[in-house]
Amino acid sequence: LLLRWRRRRGLWRKVAEAQQRQERSLVRMETAVQRFREQNPSVNAVSILSLPLPELSKKLRDGSLPLDHVFYSYVGKALQIATETNCMTEYLQESENQLRKAKLTGKQGLLYGVPVSIKDSINCQGHDSTMGFIKYLNKPAAEDSVVVQVLRRQGAIPFVKTNVPQSLISYDCKNLIFGQTCNPLLYTRTPGGSSGGEGALIGGGGSILGIGTDVGGSLRFPAAFCGVCALKPTGNRLSKRGILSGVVGQKAVAAAVGPLAKDVESLALCMRALLCEDMFNLDSTVPPLPFNEEVYSSTQPLRIGYYETDFFTMPSPAMRRAVREMKQLLEEAGHTLVPFELTNVDYVMFHFCVRGLFSDGGTSFVKKFNGELERGSMELLFWLAKSPDWLKTLLSWIAKPFVPRFSSIIRSMKANTVSEVWSLHHEIEDFCHQFIAQWKKLNLDVMLCPMLGPALRIGYPGKLSVAVSYTMLYNALDFPAGVVPVTMVTDEDDDELKDYKGYYRDWWDRTLAKAFGGSVGMPVAVQCVALPWQEELCLRFMKEVETL
Repeated sequence: LLLRWRRRRGLWRKVAEAQQRQERSLVRMETAVQRFREQNPSVNAVSILSLPLPELSKKLRDGSLPLDHVFYSYVGKALQIATETNCMTEYLQESENQLRKAKLTGKQGLLYGVPVSIKDSINCQGHDSTMGFIKYLNKPAAEDSVVVQVLRRQGAIPFVKTNVPQSLISYDCKNLIFGQTCNPLLYTRTPGGSSGGEGALIGGGGSILGIGTDVGGSLRFPAAFCGVCALKPTGNRLSKRGILSGVVGQKAVAAAVGPLAKDVESLALCMRALLCEDMFNLDSTVPPLPFNEEVYSSTQPLRIGYYETDFFTMPSPAMRRAVREMKQLLEEAGHTLVPFELTNVDYVMFHFCVRGLFSDGGTSFVKKFNGELERGSMELLFWLAKSPDWLKTLLSWIAKPFVPRFSSIIRSMKANTVSEVWSLHHEIEDFCHQFIAQWKKLNLDVMLCPMLGPALRIGYPGKLSVAVSYTMLYNALDFPAGVVPVTMVTDEDDDELKDYKGYYRDWWDRTLAKAFGGSVGMPVAVQCVALPWQEELCLRFMKEVETL
């Protein structure tokens, strides 16, 4: 007991030190901004912060806007949003040295002088990538991840790292080290996750471009909840070298790295910058596919599949309305909309996604939590993963008549043999080919889909892991998918929630109705999807949705 007490005391000391570092980061930012403002009192930060990324980067490259004016304007705004929402874990002080070097050399890339925020789990040399785990504190990365290296070579200046939920397997944004991040639009709401710090910072205007990751909606939830745009590319379109993962080694549910920004044109500029020779040379496993300008700039009418529900998670009234209104606008603009029928999403969720992530019975997931002080909203999942298979079988059998979805989750978390894992991967491949065949039979270009929203109340994502069905489907399929905010919750939407029952009428459905409530004025997005490796077409469709 004495040894355990000493060990726990040591862990709490590490947490306190990390929190002090976070505080010192904010003080450094404040000092730097104050010094700059005293030396440059006439700089209009408001006008700089209002510029969209394409215009800002053009002004930086042609010299009409000084680099330090832009940099310190964003440092000042990031400081404000970090203070309000607790979205930031660390200020990358070497960014000031990079700024000075950029001014001296004048070497310009597509993102010359653009301040960029980076998710905690993406390695930046000399800084921790904690994933919200105490065990990863004081273990700075030896080198930048490939994505960060390419950003630097394109002239971008990574300046802050942002908060994540513990383990990344969550769409909330809280951990024991850095605490809860709030939604900048309404502090009682979650910013989404696991790229929640990015969503909050960009949604609040404290960053113009951010990089996050997505294994079940981790880019799309924060963007949709905070009213910004994001793109989850095909899993291997951008390099994942030097990026930490919630469940290492699993291949069933494809993870991806991608950008978040205020608008679609900014996402396209980021993809243009990243899909370059540097990326392909630094990571030869990434296919050398440069950005296809012709596809992105095409004005040909599109043939668009759409659906209002996946028949697993009942959409909120605002979600359904967002798809219907968007369908009408797209038809009026000359595009063809074709109904697409989704089937067996429950099977995809339990058999492909849950079973795929926990094929080892949850052993590697449990190992991540060894020696941690707490498990937060992961407690139930952790307990299930830790349970022996005979207990999982028994619990699944007992729960089936009362809570069939919970029963399916427990059953899907049993350990698999190697041959069962191979069989699962083969089944996912088959499902993907069937989905593409259905897509091609309808001769579709892209797909318009619902996106979970509005932002849930803080603490609710941990109770509602089943609600990730709209996003996670496209990780299982490994299709590019982006989100664009298109409307806001109305009083009528909120009133209609009283009739929300869900498809299963279980505890999860009742809880989701509560989590959606009281959200008048909050943004609601739609999801835009394309076939694998067609990120440019996906962005082109997103741009069309945004414009309309």
